[in-house]
Amino acid sequence: MNSVEHSPLGKSSEYIATYSPELLFPIPRATKWAELGLSAETLPYRGVDYWNCFELSWLLPSGKPVVAIGEFSVPADSPHIIESKSFKLYLNSLNQSVFASAQELISVLEKDLSATAGKPVGVRVRSLDEVAVEGMAALPGLCVDELDVSISNYAAPQPELLRCDPAIIVEGSLHSHLLKSNCPVTGQPDWGSVAVQYKGAALEPASLLAYLVSFRQHADFHEQCVERIFLDLQKLLQPEYLTVYARYVRRGGLDINPYRTTLAEVPQNLRLVRQ
Repeated sequence: MNSVEHSPLGKSSEYIATYSPELLFPIPRATKWAELGLSAETLPYRGVDYWNCFELSWLLPSGKPVVAIGEFSVPADSPHIIESKSFKLYLNSLNQSVFASAQELISVLEKDLSATAGKPVGVRVRSLDEVAVEGMAALPGLCVDELDVSISNYAAPQPELLRCDPAIIVEGSLHSHLLKSNCPVTGQPDWGSVAVQYKGAALEPASLLAYLVSFRQHADFHEQCVERIFLDLQKLLQPEYLTVYARYVRRGGLDINPYRTTLAEVPQNLRLVRQ
């Protein structure tokens, strides 16, 4: 009963303000992996989904509330994603719950989120001042958004739009802020920025922009959009290495930032201007 139609997404939900881990709803990754021709044993990437919560609050034993910013790192090969509305409802359930310290809260979050995802989930709880000093980040490489492209079909991703020169091997970075897709349940828009870093056949920047714009009416979760981009680029470029990193605009106090790569590196979780 953990398919998306049984999730709280798109349904009216009661606000529960005391600790309720049963609100968390897992969705198997295997179904979407199968659509892309993948399985848990054949993933061509590693990575992480960074979630940031800007509405994290709980009570101290004195009754005084605390506000903080939560960071959650879900392994890209975990058996389940955590459905975003259920995640929000779960976090709301902490609002009137008492924790003796931030560390106690972290331990509870790690336990509940790891049980839902099916693999250990990293948790950081940070003060507003700590996050403020980090400021804003910028994506690496050339921004392709000002290039001229023509496109009229937005219903589904069009990998045939991608172009490269296999005779020229380059190492480079490109990014765009024009990524948009729609929630597969509610139809609401999801806005994001995406960076591509690779060493392989020279990718035509305008073709990358046209391809990313073709996601505009595509209905899928953030994680699967990024995995589709990764696979389409990998097939075209035959790269020595490839990284696709998307930073999505928050909804309901949460943003989701999938990172897929062939490298062993772990990315920084730094906010962009729209986040």
